[in-house]
Amino acid sequence: MKNKLKTIAVLTSGGDSPGMNAAIRAVVRNAAYNNLDCFGIYRGYQGLIENDFEKLGPRSVRNIINRGGTFLKSARSKDFRTKEGRQMAFDNLKARNIDALVVIGGDGSFTGADIFSQEFDIPVIGIPGTIDNDINGTDYTLGYDTALNTVVDAIDKIRDTASSHDRLFLVEVMGRDAGDIALNSGIGAGAEEILIPEEDLGIDRLLDSLHKSRKSGKTSSIVVVAEGDQIGKNITKLASDIEKDLPEYEIKVTVLGHIQRGGSPSCYDRVLASRLGVGAVDALLEGESNIMVGIQNKKIVYVPFETAINIKKTLDFDLMRVADIVST
Repeated sequence: MKNKLKTIAVLTSGGDSPGMNAAIRAVVRNAAYNNLDCFGIYRGYQGLIENDFEKLGPRSVRNIINRGGTFLKSARSKDFRTKEGRQMAFDNLKARNIDALVVIGGDGSFTGADIFSQEFDIPVIGIPGTIDNDINGTDYTLGYDTALNTVVDAIDKIRDTASSHDRLFLVEVMGRDAGDIALNSGIGAGAEEILIPEEDLGIDRLLDSLHKSRKSGKTSSIVVVAEGDQIGKNITKLASDIEKDLPEYEIKVTVLGHIQRGGSPSCYDRVLASRLGVGAVDALLEGESNIMVGIQNKKIVYVPFETAINIKKTLDFDLMRVADIVST
């Protein structure tokens, strides 16, 4: 494959995450290091269909390692879900003699990459980019560390207000199907309770815990809630239910929302992105396809798309025990 590979392309797909620009930079510069041409594709799979390409070189990606988001932009693509749309995408790659594709994104992006690769027999390598850290086969995904730091910083500020006014704050963080952000940021910020989709604690246990905290002398509390938690219909309804049982608390709700996706990537995410970007091009040169480049025990690994997509990543439930102990 190394002798045949001459031109590659890179795109970002799905939700943006800090570190995507650093990964693009690493892909482009490793391509140049190995005398390969590299194209950037704007707006993900939709740009692939609409022929929105730009040739990139080492100087094209200068001064982006510290920038959040993705300069190639990202977009959802209904057209790519159709055979006709994918045919147009493939035709655009062939028109530029592009031999392989690097896709930076999450499980939805990898699903499309897997189908596309098998349908047209073109090598595709994935780089996991999502703040949720919910991709199986890699210890960490791009943007997760930065998102954690953003959340902890926000909760630290909220705690100042909570303690000044004897308030109970419910802080909603991202994590529709995965509780990694809630669990780790909750421990890091000293939350009294952490609610995650993987474990339904139930309203009774939550209320009992808050009552105990009150009796132990705590005059303010922070509860971190993953957006996918199932205790209440939503965080506002949960606040209402708690207020009925704990009228002595003034309860406030903060939804952190998309600030968790933005911001300059942490050093860890910049280094991880650089390693995964270099690893993606290395994988193509080694003849790999239909795999995600991940990191396990500080080592770069190749994980089949099927494993990354179809096997649910397990949460470290020992952290729940840690959270229970340190919140007493």
